[in-house]
Amino acid sequence: MTKVPAFNFSQGDSPLLVSMPHSGLALTQAVAAGLTEAATALPDTDWYIPELYDFIDQLKVSRITANYSRYVIDLNRPYDDKPLYQSKTTGLFPEILFSERPLFKAGQTPTAEHRHWCKEHIWAPYHHTIAQELARLKDKFGYAILFDAHSIPAQVPMLFEGTLPDFNWGTNDGNACGAALLDAVTGVVESRFSQVSNGRFKGGYITRHFGQPEQGIHAIQLELSQATYLDLDKAAQQHYQLDAKKRPDIRAQLQRIIEALLNEPPK
Repeated sequence: MTKVPAFNFSQGDSPLLVSMPHSGLALTQAVAAGLTEAATALPDTDWYIPELYDFIDQLKVSRITANYSRYVIDLNRPYDDKPLYQSKTTGLFPEILFSERPLFKAGQTPTAEHRHWCKEHIWAPYHHTIAQELARLKDKFGYAILFDAHSIPAQVPMLFEGTLPDFNWGTNDGNACGAALLDAVTGVVESRFSQVSNGRFKGGYITRHFGQPEQGIHAIQLELSQATYLDLDKAAQQHYQLDAKKRPDIRAQLQRIIEALLNEPPK
C-alpha cells in the first residue's frame, strides 16, 4: 500500500526507551484523499517532538518514532479500540478533530480493509518493537523504563476545561511506574513551569500496557503543553513552528528530565 516505514527505531545503551507515537506526518493515500480542509494541516499532531528530544542519542537512549499521522491510526490506543477515558476523546481510527469538526469528508472514511492493513502493518510492528526493546533492556540492566513523549495545545475544550499545565505526567495513577521515578522527573522541573501528575492525562495505552513495575518495567507519559515551545500566533493560523526563544529553555528542561530518569534506578 505504501513504502513509508511504520517507524524509525534506534537502539541505545541505557535502560531507557523513548517512544514518540503522535509526531508522524505521513498519510496513506486513502486517508489523504478523504481529509476535510480543516484536517489537512494535521492540527492534532504532537508537533516537533523528535526535534525537542534531539539530545537523546548522545545520552545513548533508545528511541522509536512513528512516521504516520495519528489520523491514519492512533498508536496510543488499544488494538481493540476499547475506550481509555470516560470523557470524550478520539479512538484508534479518529473520525473527528480535537476541535470536534469532522476529520473526513462525507463518504470518504477509509474502508475496513484499509484499517485492518494499518493495524497489521503500522500498529502491530510499533508495539512489537517496543516489547522487544523493553525485554532487551530489562535483560541487560535488570529493569527498563519507557518514556512516552507527547504534546498537545494548552486549550482543547473537547478534552478538558480551562488551560492545561505545562507538564502533564501520567503513570496510570501509579500503576505503570514506581513512585521514585515520578518524583525524580517532577523534582527537576523548574518552578516557572506548572505541572500535574495523573490529572486529565493519566497515560494512554502505551503507558498502561507496558508499565509493569512489579516485573521491572516502568512507563511514564509526558503530555507537554505546546504553549511551552510553539509560536502560538502562527499556530492559531495552523502554521506550526518552533518558537526560537522558547526552544532552548524547553529543550534543556527536557534533557534534565531524561537525565533524571537515567540517574534514578527504580525502587
